[in-house]
Amino acid sequence: MEPLLGTKIGCLFALLVLTLVCGLIPICFKWFQTTTATGCHRRVLSFLGCTSAGVFLGAGFMHMTAEALEGIKSEIQNLVIQVSGRPPRLRGQNDEQNEGKKEGEVTRSRTEGTTRKMMAIVWSDGNRTKSEGHSDDDADSAYMEYPYGELIISLGFFLVFLLESLALQCCPGTAETPKVQEQELGTAHELAPHSHGPLSSPSGGPFRALILLLSLSFHSVFEGLAVGLQLTVASTVQLCLAVLAHKGIVVFGVGLRLVQVGTKSRWAVLSILSLALMSPLGLAIGLAVPQGDSKAGQGLAQSVLEGMAAGTFLYVTFLEILPRELASPEAPLAKWSCVAAGFAFMAVIALWA
Repeated sequence: MEPLLGTKIGCLFALLVLTLVCGLIPICFKWFQTTTATGCHRRVLSFLGCTSAGVFLGAGFMHMTAEALEGIKSEIQNLVIQVSGRPPRLRGQNDEQNEGKKEGEVTRSRTEGTTRKMMAIVWSDGNRTKSEGHSDDDADSAYMEYPYGELIISLGFFLVFLLESLALQCCPGTAETPKVQEQELGTAHELAPHSHGPLSSPSGGPFRALILLLSLSFHSVFEGLAVGLQLTVASTVQLCLAVLAHKGIVVFGVGLRLVQVGTKSRWAVLSILSLALMSPLGLAIGLAVPQGDSKAGQGLAQSVLEGMAAGTFLYVTFLEILPRELASPEAPLAKWSCVAAGFAFMAVIALWA
């Protein structure tokens, strides 16, 4: 067996095992059940939930969104090059280059008095040729400067918003608040009569937990694919360690979220198992794809899917996870510190991921 292939197979099993272990810890231990927690125990679980919310926030901005924006920009550049046959230029770049060339021509014409008229003619001809290409360059720059990545991420956000609105419109019964959430909100009102109440939408829990799993599944497939496409042992190990570092704590947060929304243990275990298989699946696809064999538009399609997944992830983070953890005004500075700590951890991991 080749060293590179053996390393990738080892990474495959490492991703599978770590995801399963970290995701099943909150599900298998009753200590993480919020229904029976009281006093200090409930406060610790609340702080742990805030930390996981910060982790999700960091994963959404520092990893999923950043990777989607970078990938979409790169693929748009490649598409412009394929269509126009030349590298794209930003606005103002041609003018600066032309000004520099004009100054160079004028300087040379002064030092070469005998050829001054000839240089003027050459400069005018060259400037006329460049001016004819201004329209094409401006068109390319217009394509390049449009925020395609932000648009695709926003479409992912509004897609989930639409699906949830349709679910509420067609199935009004889904608007009932889960018992676990009612108990927690009741406790919050007893502790603080002036709390903001249930900030999350009524459909909340299970649906948004499913959306969270789907978006993370897409992202996990692409992470595994990136590991599987590495060309050296060193780069494979480095990228795999970076993925493991943030994936473990993110999946732990997913398991904790499934417990908090009242998901049955059997379905929670199946959800974690399916999520754990996504990165190895992507890695296996990367192993099966011959190096350098990429179809036109394949990279753009992957980047678009990553952008849509990032938008759905941000939707769940801002409209479900953060409002739920911050619904009670109990110890606001401590909660802020936990959210900031989770975000800071993901920001540090982004240096290597």
